[in-house]
Amino acid sequence: MRRFLAALLCVIMVFSLAACSSQNGESRSSGSSSGESTLPKSSSKPVEQSGGSADTGSLESSSEPADLAEPTGADGGKTLVVYFSATNNTEAVAGYIADATGGDLFELMPAEPYTSDDLDWTDQDSRVSREHDDESLRAVELENAVPDNWDEYDTVFIGYPIWWGIAAWPVDTFIASNDFTGKTVIPFCTSSSSGLGQSGELLREAAGTGDWLEGQRFQSRASEDTVKEWVASLEL
Repeated sequence: MRRFLAALLCVIMVFSLAACSSQNGESRSSGSSSGESTLPKSSSKPVEQSGGSADTGSLESSSEPADLAEPTGADGGKTLVVYFSATNNTEAVAGYIADATGGDLFELMPAEPYTSDDLDWTDQDSRVSREHDDESLRAVELENAVPDNWDEYDTVFIGYPIWWGIAAWPVDTFIASNDFTGKTVIPFCTSSSSGLGQSGELLREAAGTGDWLEGQRFQSRASEDTVKEWVASLEL
């Protein structure tokens, strides 16, 4: 009987030790799993956020200037070439300027057009002679004195023939009818002998506004190359 009880006790002890060993193994395995579920996440997230933040910042900094940058001077305001031409000489120069600048043309047309007899300055009774002698007659009415979309033009060329050393007075009506604030204004004239003289300065004083450049005088039949070289020299 004693031997039987001793053998039974040994069996019970063996099973008890095996059970304890199994429980300790499960406990260690559970602790290891808990650590793996937290440490990799906490150690990897900063790298992902740093990389993602850098990529996003790079894209934003490279795309925003293209979208928000102000337009350059290349696509700036428009150019208008205004002219009065009695014998087509000024008209030709105006056309060359418009071609060189890509500008629009605007002809000043008197409501009562000048005839060849009107333009005979050697005749004291001709229209221009009477207008020259009596300044009150120089307020020449124009068919249209205000160009369409005037506010859109940043640069305005104004062309005219020289009459008695000054700008042909039909231009005066155009000057008095428009506001040149914020515009660059460039006078030009045609003449067989007279220079630009004070014609541009007198127009500037009459306008009272605008940034007026010195201007240029051309021969009555100036060549296209001559006109375009002058336009290029302005560096507009």
